[in-house]
Amino acid sequence: MKKLRLLALLVFSFGAGAFVSRIAQPATAAAPTPAATSLDLLGLDPTTFPAANAALPDLRTKLLATVDSTSFYYQVGVAPKHTHAATTEVQLFLDGNGTEWLGDKQVTISPGTFVLIPPGTAHGGFTGGPFKFYTVKTPPQQPSDFQAVP
Repeated sequence: MKKLRLLALLVFSFGAGAFVSRIAQPATAAAPTPAATSLDLLGLDPTTFPAANAALPDLRTKLLATVDSTSFYYQVGVAPKHTHAATTEVQLFLDGNGTEWLGDKQVTISPGTFVLIPPGTAHGGFTGGPFKFYTVKTPPQQPSDFQAVP
């Protein structure tokens, strides 16, 4: 039953990401058509992910794919409270229990939790964890689009 619920949430998050990506964006060069891919997210080894960056030392991130104006990631760990000015983020938690800031309140996080984060909304600042989660960002987050929130 949990796997069916997780599959339904993944399909929903993909659909939400696809919907949000259709919002008018500046014109860019067409990206190549992506190859068909299948991954076992829970089978991925975070130690093989790219090194964490200085702004997020406790979060390992693996880019899974970029399709049109949407990027898909698998993330392991925790992030400090922050915002993105130009990116909508969707998170689907696969493992870990605790809380995350979402705007001005803390929300409970557990496997199966879906979080939609509009641009400019404070999020992160996790308690508990570590977490494993699937993230969809549209448009793809630029490296400069990260503002720490005290």
